[in-house]
Amino acid sequence: MAVFKLPDLGEGLTEAEIVAWHVAVGDTVTIDQTVVEVETAKASVEVPVPFAGRVATLHGAAGDVLTVGSPLITVEEAPAFLEPGVVTPTPTEGSGNVLIGYGTGTAQARRTRRGRGTRRPASAPTPRPANERVRVVSPLVRQLARESGVDIHSLAGSGTDGIISRADVERAIAATTAGTPEAPATPAADERRIPLRGVRKTVADKLTRSRREIPEATVWVDVDATALLEIRAALNADPNAPKISLLALLAKFTVEGLRRFPELNAHLDGDEIVIPSAVHLGFAAQTDRGLVVPVVPGAHDLSLEQLSGALAERTERARTGGLSPAELTGGTFTINNYGVFGVDGSAAIINHPEVAILGIGRIIDRPWIVDGQVVPRKITELTLAFDHRVCDGGTAGGFLRFVADCVESPLRLLRGL
Repeated sequence: MAVFKLPDLGEGLTEAEIVAWHVAVGDTVTIDQTVVEVETAKASVEVPVPFAGRVATLHGAAGDVLTVGSPLITVEEAPAFLEPGVVTPTPTEGSGNVLIGYGTGTAQARRTRRGRGTRRPASAPTPRPANERVRVVSPLVRQLARESGVDIHSLAGSGTDGIISRADVERAIAATTAGTPEAPATPAADERRIPLRGVRKTVADKLTRSRREIPEATVWVDVDATALLEIRAALNADPNAPKISLLALLAKFTVEGLRRFPELNAHLDGDEIVIPSAVHLGFAAQTDRGLVVPVVPGAHDLSLEQLSGALAERTERARTGGLSPAELTGGTFTINNYGVFGVDGSAAIINHPEVAILGIGRIIDRPWIVDGQVVPRKITELTLAFDHRVCDGGTAGGFLRFVADCVESPLRLLRGL
């Protein structure tokens, strides 16, 4: 018997939740075949097994949380189970691909062919082809479906590439309960408990540490974004050119502001302020799994079009759970466009260990004085929360004023880029 334990997930992670098994007891697996999908505190990842043979034991069910080093799957190794040309690695070698997106860091694998085989959920009586796998990213969506008795295999996902969302499950629940009288309420039915773990626990821990350790201050300014909307429309007038988002324009202004006020792109290391030469720009993205902050590395070297493309690509993969942990860490500054939620302003919490975060409110029509006349203009609010240990109000105000001036007169900056 070969026992494969939950591998070191990297990034300081110590546990993972089982989302779904792709094999069942008795199945035959090959080296590097994906056998389970797990969710860490930062991303969903697929785990391949480094052994070939017949599955003897699955150490856990969907929803269970395992710690690194605990048994994950036991495989009964037998030459008869192996495909021609496949050589089973010894336990000290590993397959070289313990966790997709991570690697093992051990010796080169001894194998002549890589196979995955057919995936089959543990509860399914018959095999399902890999291309028929139900696409559900969030374990909370799976849990909601299980608790409500909804068969996710019968649902058509409304998300990108057919991903099943919470809304899809809730519509199925509403359809099955329509016309059914509700049972009398009981005290237990008045409560719903959701474990604080995974992405939400990681976010909670970081925000708690930020509030505990950082003496933050906040400055804000109302800005006329009329010219910004006009120049975006002009940039996107060519149907054959890549589209430029408002977030990309604001991100470009932010990067240029950090060139001029690099203290806000820093972090603290003991009694020293460390200012890197690169800007690794994080941006807040709301997903079914909770709030995540994808990072665009080297944002200072990207053109406006490149930055817009990188933001769009990472936003899409954040919503589908396709970002690796490495793509959710390493930021030096964060922007948060909470205006998409219909709010004007927010006292944003700094993304520890960074020292500042820029917030952008919704853009609305408001009366504004232009050349002594009251006229309707497109107004937004910019808010900067900063670590007062790193800089004072002069630096923070200077940065915020620079970004605000770019919003009000974007062409002047863009001509110089």
